Amino acid sequence: MNADMDPRPREAAVTMPVYGQLPFVPVRAAGCDIITDDGRRILDLYGGHAVAALGYGHPALTEAIRRQAENLLFQSNAVALAVRAEAAEKLLSVAPDRLGSVLFVNSGAEANENALRMACRVTGRDRILSITHGFHGRTAAAAAVTWNSDRWYGFPQKPFEVDFIPRDDCDAAIQMIDDDIAAVIVEPIQGVAGGYDLSTEFLSTIRQETEEHGVLMIADEVQTGMGRSGHFFAVQAHGVEPDILTAAKSLGGGVPCGAVLASKDVASAFGVGDLGTTFGGGPVAASAITTVIETIQNEHLLQNVRDREAQIREQCVLGPVEKIQGMGLLLGLICDRPAKEVRDALLEHDVLAGTSADPHSLRILAPLVIGPEHVNHLSEALASIPPGNH
Repeated sequence: MNADMDPRPREAAVTMPVYGQLPFVPVRAAGCDIITDDGRRILDLYGGHAVAALGYGHPALTEAIRRQAENLLFQSNAVALAVRAEAAEKLLSVAPDRLGSVLFVNSGAEANENALRMACRVTGRDRILSITHGFHGRTAAAAAVTWNSDRWYGFPQKPFEVDFIPRDDCDAAIQMIDDDIAAVIVEPIQGVAGGYDLSTEFLSTIRQETEEHGVLMIADEVQTGMGRSGHFFAVQAHGVEPDILTAAKSLGGGVPCGAVLASKDVASAFGVGDLGTTFGGGPVAASAITTVIETIQNEHLLQNVRDREAQIREQCVLGPVEKIQGMGLLLGLICDRPAKEVRDALLEHDVLAGTSADPHSLRILAPLVIGPEHVNHLSEALASIPPGNH
């Protein structure tokens, strides 16, 4: 590529330097592969932070986006749209039964922001409990309930009182959830924390205690949702039904979108003007949501996720990997050295994985469409990494 066309110095000259970037430049992608400007074909097991649920260039999704863009590129929530109604119906049809109403938004942080606002409004309380090591976003309320966010929070004050339940500590949950709490927000699998899957006992305890004290349970499924756990939503693997559930990332398969799903009781507390968004529920995003759900169902991708998880667990505890945590295709491969070193070594073998807040957890957030051959590639690449002095 002509050096004058390299986007890296061009981006650096005109955008804020807030992202660490990988040492390659994608020019296109197909299936589970990224093709770079210098001709490399990299197996993407990170999926753009768990966004590329159907991989790249899936014909059903690209056709749905094209067709909707031609027919009606955009209209706001000031008018009713059949494509929006269909997306909400499809989403509720695969969600826990307690959830009966949808607010479409644009991102995971916005979804969590609205979920927390709803909880405070419905309960009339101003205290929120979150879980240690959890990550919920970078906006004011979502960042307030994110573990260790004080170092980058940036706002003069938090919008409510926050405390953190130690993860998987049922006794602490029982002690801390009381009649003063508005909501408990929890990721069933803590993604940024390294793919740490919370126990059924812990999630069930939270559900029991929140119901006893009139507290809302918010399931943050921004990263875990839309099939990534081997279920449409990870709480379904635990038999737990929250009052509010948030989704984004894989929701549109690459089209920016988010959603807040709430029980009918929670939704009934809101009327015209209480919540809002300009772009949330736009027709292209709505069409993408419907298509992602239908494709997961039509191509039996939930079963594929479970099969590929089993294959990864069987074949990939080798080389630098000592154990595997997580669920489905949100996995943390716990390494005997810093995960960044393993990520960089894998990239030399044209395999892209991710790091996390846990310095030894290598994250796998692969497209739901990966096949056995892709796991074989990962296994072979891990086996080729020489032992280190760690």
